[in-house]
Amino acid sequence: MLEFMPLVLFALICIVLMAGFPVALTLAGTSLAFAGLGMGLQSLGIDANFDASFLSAFPNRLYGTMTNQTLLAVPLFVLMGVLLEKSKVAETLLDAMALLFGSLRGGLGISVTIVGMLLAASTGIVGATVVTMGLLSLPTMLKRGYSQSLATGTICATGTLGQIIPPSIALVLLGDVLSSAYQQAQLSMGIWSPKTVSVGDLFIGALIPGMILVVLYIAYVAFIAWLKPESAPPADRRELMAELGHNGSLWTLLLKGLVPPMALIVAVLGSILGGFATPTEASAVGAFGALVLALAYRKLDRATLTDVVRSTTHVTTMVFLILVGAALFSLVFRAYGGEALVKDIFNNMPGGVVGATLIVMLVIFFLGFILDFIEITFVVVPIVGPVLLAMGLDPVWLGIMIAINLQTSFLTPPFGFALFYLRGVAPESVPTTAIYRGVIPFIVLQIAMLVALTFIPELATWLPAQFK
Repeated sequence: MLEFMPLVLFALICIVLMAGFPVALTLAGTSLAFAGLGMGLQSLGIDANFDASFLSAFPNRLYGTMTNQTLLAVPLFVLMGVLLEKSKVAETLLDAMALLFGSLRGGLGISVTIVGMLLAASTGIVGATVVTMGLLSLPTMLKRGYSQSLATGTICATGTLGQIIPPSIALVLLGDVLSSAYQQAQLSMGIWSPKTVSVGDLFIGALIPGMILVVLYIAYVAFIAWLKPESAPPADRRELMAELGHNGSLWTLLLKGLVPPMALIVAVLGSILGGFATPTEASAVGAFGALVLALAYRKLDRATLTDVVRSTTHVTTMVFLILVGAALFSLVFRAYGGEALVKDIFNNMPGGVVGATLIVMLVIFFLGFILDFIEITFVVVPIVGPVLLAMGLDPVWLGIMIAINLQTSFLTPPFGFALFYLRGVAPESVPTTAIYRGVIPFIVLQIAMLVALTFIPELATWLPAQFK
């Protein structure tokens, strides 16, 4: 039984989290309890297979986390996203797209998808995108005769694009964890000059899969509009303009709504792709650009700035506190011989690397029901990442697969986080079952994307190789 203590530790943490306890405190508290148990058994002369010397590395882990330049991108990207949310960029952009495509069958659904893509590329925050799109677009879509399931499914699915389309915070965190896991895997293989993988590599690798998902979403909405015209009827442009309160030219509205966020996206992603800036430096460019936009839209007063800083501080402290708990968990897990246990399990698994990858993806998918992507990134990936990468998997491909997998779990009923976000802002007339029905086709599309990546890994790895 004692040789399986690492798995017992992991299972107990999941149980405590399901009970509703705070993530960071659960990770740290449960790990400390198991560390105390291991040392107590050792003092009684019982071989608990626990090496307490691993705990001496904890101060260095904390120092490394606090001085990690890559993680500096997290508060800056959060600041950028919150500023854009407060400056009403999303509202103006959605109005412009709705007026441009609204007169087509399924036009409002296509507009929501395009705006969701642009917001994902501007903010990278799933919850904010789903809530914003739900508040702004859902009432209009329902009023124009859209079926409840199509409207809610489209909003939830496009909101989760923030998981995969850069500059995604999930990719920033995944990139940092996979970088360490990749070096650890190579050192275990006797490679003393290890290659590196960066957040920028994941950003570039996510572009093609992310764009394919957007095209699939638009194609699905257009197909439903053709198959069932009553589910996605066209809107009269004049009525829509009057309803939205715009009296000026459509092109003026497009210029005002589309150019600023596009310029910000080009500044952030263009600086990374062009090699002019690291993701951390690009996040500073994005935060500054969002600040300029908020000033230009005259939405930045003292109260708004205070709210923005408070929200950014709240998210950042949550992330770094989870990091502290995850570091302690990782050390205790390794002290019990968890790495060797996981390696043995994977090596003896039927199907080799294919079977191991499939099991990991299934575990991450189901954990996505109860854990946020931050916990999965810092708890699960450091355990399985080094083993899978040592088995020959490409780190960029693995990172994109995990990101899309988590994106799918965000949508899957009954526990998907995106469903809860939309349920919180949707009218009471929209039943929860309609939201569940609406996301099913989009889940199928995302699973199809995972299958495509499995058989065509170049979808994720080709573009980063061109920028080497």
